[in-house]
Amino acid sequence: MRIIPAIDIIEGKCVRLSKGDYDTKIIYNENPLEVAKSFEAHGIEYLHLVDLDGAKSSKIVNYKILEQIATQTSLKIDFGGGLKSDDDLRIAFESGANQITGGSIAVKNRAIFEKWISEYGSEKIILGADAKDEKIAVSGWLEDSNEDLVPFIQDYQSKGIHYVICTDIAKDGMLQGPSFDLYSKILEEAKGVKLIASGGISTFDELPKLAELGCEGTIIGKAIYEGRITLKQLENYILNK
Repeated sequence: MRIIPAIDIIEGKCVRLSKGDYDTKIIYNENPLEVAKSFEAHGIEYLHLVDLDGAKSSKIVNYKILEQIATQTSLKIDFGGGLKSDDDLRIAFESGANQITGGSIAVKNRAIFEKWISEYGSEKIILGADAKDEKIAVSGWLEDSNEDLVPFIQDYQSKGIHYVICTDIAKDGMLQGPSFDLYSKILEEAKGVKLIASGGISTFDELPKLAELGCEGTIIGKAIYEGRITLKQLENYILNK
């Protein structure tokens, strides 16, 4: 299972939110590049970079930070937040993204998201399936939709999607453990999906459990920043896989 630390950006700074609520913002570092380099120094190869300003303004905003991290580390970056147009996508890839994650766009403008899948291929496009009570949530989780989570994923599998990041919003940033039951259900019903678990990771012991379930990767945010999981533990996990 791939270990994918998260860096969320607001106004150029590395922050974390709880349950996607911008009013709960905590700034952990003024310099995201510094944070990315510390991940790389501990043998981590992947990074989940989220442009929260972009998610709010519905267009890419913090692409300069993406470019900085992409040019000054060897991390493979998946980038999301506010990608709404062909132009946004072009900027993200030109700025060094290895993959992009589309969440709201996959609900609100299926035609463009399906076009991206066929144009860029399933290795480059990740479906962001963020859920509240097993319903898809959009627009930086500020809106609920009527889309049921598992059929939504299955539908996009039929369109060529392989990678899915699923965040249970109720768990995100709460350090209360991930949604094992939800991930188990997705893996059982959406056969063959490369599921990346996100939200609620709070202790190192949860990682082998997610791997055992069959998750392809896991995104870890607040647990790292709050010192619940150390980079040394992650380095040892990666080395001993």
